[in-house]
Amino acid sequence: MTNKCSFTIPLSSGQQATLREILASGNYRLFPQEHTIIAAERPDCRISLFKSGKCLVQGKGAEEFVTFVLEPLVLQEARVGYEEVLSPEVFQPHMGVDESGKGDFFGPLVTAAAYVDRDLVAAMRDINVRDSKLITTDKAATDLSKSIQKLLGDRFAIITIGPAAYNRLYASMRSVNRILAWAHARAIENLLTKIPACPMAISDQFGSKSQVENALMKQGRKIKLVQRHRAESDPAVAAASVLARGGFLAALKQLNATHSLPFPKGASVAVKEAATELVRRKGPGILLQVAKCHFRTTDAVLAGAGLDRKALGREGSVVSKPFKYRKPAGKPDKPL
Repeated sequence: MTNKCSFTIPLSSGQQATLREILASGNYRLFPQEHTIIAAERPDCRISLFKSGKCLVQGKGAEEFVTFVLEPLVLQEARVGYEEVLSPEVFQPHMGVDESGKGDFFGPLVTAAAYVDRDLVAAMRDINVRDSKLITTDKAATDLSKSIQKLLGDRFAIITIGPAAYNRLYASMRSVNRILAWAHARAIENLLTKIPACPMAISDQFGSKSQVENALMKQGRKIKLVQRHRAESDPAVAAASVLARGGFLAALKQLNATHSLPFPKGASVAVKEAATELVRRKGPGILLQVAKCHFRTTDAVLAGAGLDRKALGREGSVVSKPFKYRKPAGKPDKPL
């Protein structure tokens, strides 16, 4: 049996402080890494403590580091080799659901569902399946998404809501969480057509569980739904997060090829600049085809061109925040 070469372990604030002290004072070389509190390496492995509180250990010496350093000195408990005893539910048949693109102005909202059982969990660990937020490059996320698809065969489902459809849904539903609930329900239903006996679906906590339950159809209403914070620690949810990210990145690449312009991720200054250039070249209506127009970025870009939402037509005018906040008398302003 080969050693496992990657571990992702959440740490408490006290455990994080202990690990920082060990890495700063021991025989490790510190190096800069984005989104980390501290990152260090030794000849056989790398240790990254992320701001989320998760510790990622990778390399041929990862299992040795966890067994002889992390467990006795930081966790103060044995876990390696006892995963199935400590967390038996992880190895039971179930699906995980996650999405990508929710916080990105450009591109679609992509939701994925991935099925796992005991053998698939073991296989996913061998190829280092982890939460997509811990993957530092787009290429690595795309490559891992392809590996997961190959591993799962047809035991996954992906729902892609393109910007035009997303804007129509938002105009009708008036809530991102309602759109998410609808997309999660469709992903669950689609995967259940392939694996009808799947007993449970796990996802991150994003709103009322009843929204997803109400969006499920007859077959989906038989499944047990579990929503919890940091659900990406579950291998099925982690796999779904990578599949969704891979689909989102592929869609952005296609937008770039279609319009011969960059489509940055997120909602940064670079995103606003790209949207401004797109409007200059193709007119304001193009935003409905490439962006989620309820973002405030839409108003900023249109204002920069001396326009407002009327320039998008009737559909664009209703894809905005549903209500203006009116502060009660004597209370301070609340940000939207």
